[in-house]
Amino acid sequence: MPKKKTESLIPVGKKIKKARLDKKRTHADLANETGFSTDYLKKVESGETTPPVGTLLQIARALEIDSDVLLKESPTSLKDRIQAYTKRTDNYAYQTLSPGAENKHLKAFKIMIDAMQDHRGVGYHHEGEEFVYVLSGKIEVMVGDHANILREGESLHFNSGIPHNLKNLGKKQAELLVVLYVP
Repeated sequence: MPKKKTESLIPVGKKIKKARLDKKRTHADLANETGFSTDYLKKVESGETTPPVGTLLQIARALEIDSDVLLKESPTSLKDRIQAYTKRTDNYAYQTLSPGAENKHLKAFKIMIDAMQDHRGVGYHHEGEEFVYVLSGKIEVMVGDHANILREGESLHFNSGIPHNLKNLGKKQAELLVVLYVP
């Protein structure tokens, strides 16, 4: 009996490219709206770079689309659903804790940062506020030029419009609860 062919998940870069082209926007337009370079945006669209959550929120806002279009997967098979449960970027993985939060201002995520890793390449900044709570591990949260060292059970609330970056200072994976408020 032939195997049933399942449709694979649409990569986030292809979703961004489709939305950008549907809105007749250039890479330069998107770069001016987000602050990211055109080269970076092209790498995201091609799948060469997997963007972090904050970047996806900025791109969605600039394209005037609901962020869930980029954050939410539509898995078609059990294997796809399992893979979509936790998404991975270059140095960390994240799990959406607020599914169905379309058109909502608050979005919650569980973030897992690999040992001794940080988010390379892009400093994050997006309109709104961010709350970080450390479930396990020891992390550094750079907000502008200020380093905040947080351990298990500690938290930080800050203006996410200021460029920020997370780094795992420990030898084990760090787990965080991150809540974003985006107006």
